[in-house]
Amino acid sequence: MVDIIHRIGIKAPATEVHAALSSLQGLANWWTEEVQGNVGIGGSIEFRFRSETGELKGTIVMEVREPEVPGDVRWRCVGGLDEWIGTDVTFQLSEQDGQTILLFGHRNWREAIEFTSHCSMKWATFLLSLREYVETGKGRPSPRDLKIDNWN
Repeated sequence: MVDIIHRIGIKAPATEVHAALSSLQGLANWWTEEVQGNVGIGGSIEFRFRSETGELKGTIVMEVREPEVPGDVRWRCVGGLDEWIGTDVTFQLSEQDGQTILLFGHRNWREAIEFTSHCSMKWATFLLSLREYVETGKGRPSPRDLKIDNWN
């Protein structure tokens, strides 16, 4: 199994970062503008990604899982891209030196392929969007996200 992992510091309380990760409005402000569903444990959240011209690029459905530690956020991919189905997305939060440190994981990929590399880089750009949203009130969700290659 292969994991994508990232670490980022956000100059805001963990409660604000958690709100951006666990509410439909928060998610729509840093990951993708099209998000709907139930963010409660056991619920599912649907994320739609479009090109800047409005073409649907893909849909991902995440089941909200119980966190291992209160304040963390965990999802299991249950719909969408074949490579993502069955993977787990984790957001672990801690406060250190006046920042919230977010340890991100997109875990349990079946294999490391070129698409894994693409997704790792895209997650990095979306985590920067999350930080920008929490710190300034304005992120870069899809379809206005930072484009990194010919796949988006």
